[in-house]
Amino acid sequence: MNLPYFIAQRLIKGRRQGTSFSRPVNVIAIIGIAMGLAVMILAVSILTGFKMQIREKVVGFGGNIQILNFDSNISLETTPISDTETFVPRIKKIPGVSHLQVFATKAGIIKTSEEIQGVVLKGVGSDFDWSYFRDNLTEGKVFTVSDTGRTNQVIISKKISGMLGLKVGDSFAMYFVQDPPRSRKFTICGIYETSLEEFDKMYVFCDIGQIQRLNGWRKDQVSGFEVFINDFDRLDEMTNEVRDAIGYRIDENKTKFKVTNIRIRYPQIFDWLNFQDMNVVIIITLMLLVAGFNMISGLLILILEKTNMIGVLKALGTENRTIRQVFIYQAAYLIGKGLFWGNVIGLGLALIQLKTGIITLDPTSYYIKTVPVNLVASHVILLNAGSMAAIILMLLVPSQLITRISPVKAIRYD
Repeated sequence: MNLPYFIAQRLIKGRRQGTSFSRPVNVIAIIGIAMGLAVMILAVSILTGFKMQIREKVVGFGGNIQILNFDSNISLETTPISDTETFVPRIKKIPGVSHLQVFATKAGIIKTSEEIQGVVLKGVGSDFDWSYFRDNLTEGKVFTVSDTGRTNQVIISKKISGMLGLKVGDSFAMYFVQDPPRSRKFTICGIYETSLEEFDKMYVFCDIGQIQRLNGWRKDQVSGFEVFINDFDRLDEMTNEVRDAIGYRIDENKTKFKVTNIRIRYPQIFDWLNFQDMNVVIIITLMLLVAGFNMISGLLILILEKTNMIGVLKALGTENRTIRQVFIYQAAYLIGKGLFWGNVIGLGLALIQLKTGIITLDPTSYYIKTVPVNLVASHVILLNAGSMAAIILMLLVPSQLITRISPVKAIRYD
C-alpha cells in the first residue's frame, strides 16, 4: 500500500467533511491556479489565432512563395517570364505544395469625376484560386477568366470603393503612366474586405490579359508565379525546395529567376507578429509565479495545520521523505482541482468568442474585426502539464520545512 497516498486521501476527505482554518487559503490557491491557467489558455489561443489570421490574409494576396524574373526590382513594373517554364511541373510535384498560379501587376491611377487614387492592378489567370476572396466578398461576385478572351470586370476593396464613391456595377477609368500613356475602362463586379488596410487600399484584381495587352506582352508572359503550401511552419524549407526545383541555371532566353517568400517580402508584418510571442511568454511566466506562490502559501498552511500529525508520524519512525510526499499529494490534488476549473473557464470563454465573436477589435489597428481564437489540443495539454510540473517543482523547496520539525515540539504544538 502507498502509505503517503493513503494518508493524503484521508486528510483530503476529512477536510471536505469538516471545517479547517486552512480551507479558505486552499480555496484561494485553487482560484489562483484556475485563473492563471484560464489566462494562459486564452493568451496562447488568441495569439496563435491572431498570427494565423494575419498570415492567411497576407498569403491570400500573394501566395506563400513567389517566383519572379531576377531582373524585377521592388517596383510593380516587373520583367516578364514565360508561364510555360520547364520548372513548373517539378514545383507542382513537390510534397507540401498545394497550388501554383500565375499573376501580373501594374501600377495605375483610378480617376473618377471627383477623386483620384493610385492602386496596383493585379492580373490573375484562369488558374487563380478565388476561395480567399470569395470568403471576403461583401458585395457582388468574382469574375471569370477565360483563355479565349478578356473581361473588363474587376473586383475592388471596400476601402477603395468608399474613398472613390464606387459600387458594384459602376465603371471607372484607370490611367497608366508609360510611353505612350494608356487608359482602360473597367466595371466593378465585386467588392471585398479583408481588414488588412495596407493591402485593401492598394489592390484591384483584373483579368491578366488586360495587363499583358497594356505591357505589350505575349499571351504566355506573366510577372511570375505564386506558390501556396500546406504548412506555413515549413516556409523556409519549402522556399529552398522551390529554389532547388528551379535550379540556378539561366534558361534558353537568358532569363534568371529569383524565389522569395512572404516573410522576406513583408518583414515588418512578421517581425511585429513575432514580437507578440514575447508578450505571451511574459503572461505565462507571471501566471505561473502567481499560481506557484499561492500554492506555496497553501502548502505552508497545510503543514502548519498538521504539525501535531507530523510529530506523531516522526515519533513512529516515518521518514521525512514519506511525510513530504503526503503533503505533495495533497498539493497535487489542489493543483488538479485548480487546473480543472482553469480549463473549464479558459476553454469556455474561448469557445464563446469563437462561436459568437462577441469581443470586437478596431480593424485599422489590428487588421481583424473580432478577437481571433485558435484552440489546439496540444497547446492546452502542454499548458496543463507544464503548469502542474512547474508548480510542484516550486513546492519542493517549502516542503523541506518538514525536515526541520522536531517530533517532541510538534506533538506538544497546539
